[in-house]
Amino acid sequence: MESAGRSSRWLWWWWWGAVISGAVIVSCGGGGNSLKAEEKLAVSRIAFGSCADQSAPQPIWNAIIKFDPQVFIWMGDNIYGDNKRPFRLFGKERTIGPWKNVPRFVPASHQEMEAKYNIIKSSPAYSRLRRNTKIIGTWDDHDYGLNDAGKEFGGKNSNQRLLLNFLDEPQDSPRRKQAGVYASYTLGPVGRQIKIILLDTRYHRDPLSSDGTILGSSQWTWLEKELKSPASAITLIGSSIQVISNLSAVTRPLFSMESWGRFPKERDRLFKLIAESKRDGVFFISGDVHYGEITRYDCAVGYPLYDITSSGLTQAVEKVVPPSLHFIVRFLAWLTPSTMRVTSRSCRHKSCTYGQPNFGAIEIDWNATPVALKFEVRDINGLPVMGVHIPLSELRAQSTNSVATVKVGEHQRHCSLEVSLPWIVKYRLAIFFFCTVAVLLLAWLGLNFAAILVFRACLRKCKLD
Repeated sequence: MESAGRSSRWLWWWWWGAVISGAVIVSCGGGGNSLKAEEKLAVSRIAFGSCADQSAPQPIWNAIIKFDPQVFIWMGDNIYGDNKRPFRLFGKERTIGPWKNVPRFVPASHQEMEAKYNIIKSSPAYSRLRRNTKIIGTWDDHDYGLNDAGKEFGGKNSNQRLLLNFLDEPQDSPRRKQAGVYASYTLGPVGRQIKIILLDTRYHRDPLSSDGTILGSSQWTWLEKELKSPASAITLIGSSIQVISNLSAVTRPLFSMESWGRFPKERDRLFKLIAESKRDGVFFISGDVHYGEITRYDCAVGYPLYDITSSGLTQAVEKVVPPSLHFIVRFLAWLTPSTMRVTSRSCRHKSCTYGQPNFGAIEIDWNATPVALKFEVRDINGLPVMGVHIPLSELRAQSTNSVATVKVGEHQRHCSLEVSLPWIVKYRLAIFFFCTVAVLLLAWLGLNFAAILVFRACLRKCKLD
């Protein structure tokens, strides 16, 4: 009896063990099917941003979470990893002016960089975004390790590992073995696929104004393969620096910005590669410049190439001046000539730029006929400050030989490069600046001269009295 009882108890435990094991197996199998189902879902909302100072408040994450993106793309300057010396015109360490003797920016240590990444990664709001959103990204100069740095920077390999750790890149990822952080992703089901190509504009870049390479030979080979891969409904190319706009062409000699326009041969090569790939649905996203804008170029691939620039999540041009002077920044932005900027009545400011913290938002309505695209730059509250709404069919070449050209001496909006503008238009910002300085200087001299005359008149009057 005791043996029989023991056997029945063993049978009872075996039966319950089998039930529980079966339940676990079914549960795991269901989870796998659910994951596959999620992978097959069409991506309809993408957010992106750049220029996030880890030491600054970052309330914009709440607006991004409210937008509920399926994918968030870091576009560079994800932290400000290098250290910045203060402005100094005089003294032993002069950081600005033609007489400066030390660089303004210096690299941070590995430990400092890691600590800065951890500040953002441990942020409660960003942690909430990570739980529900696929996070991918590339880098720009400040998280690469040094302001305006290129291939000459010695800390790039160590900092590449830090960035990939920040992005939770798998340990067996090819990105951990290659020279540079470029990558591609294909999301969504067939017919509604989005190909995301993230470029590395730092690791292989030649010195500024050299008109050398930005991507390097290995990345160019990879990019050609990616663009000539099977077609996708949409191809999003992420570049940390602007592709379409060339602000430096119209702001010199006052200041200059990094962009593909400063490497004209590389930009021409990029446009030619897209045209030769016969790939439809291509557009760019970018960051870096501390303001938001949308630009387009119509004379490269047979359909408009858009570049949606969002910068930055914390850093913005209007934050460096008092609120009472914001109108000056907006006036100068309006005065700066741009042949590529998209302007419309939907822009919050007349310049159709936005100099406060912002993020980029892309929405795709796959159920519309034709499929509808919405490109927007949104403010800290998630409200649009500018946007473009187009059918996806607009990003399709009308014919195999439809690349437009502009004759020498002619100028066409969204087709003429900034460098080809008449000099009086191209340099009107510099002309305005130097004329303003001259007028103010003359006014100051005039006031001083008038004061001297009044003083001398008073002296004569006193002597007569």
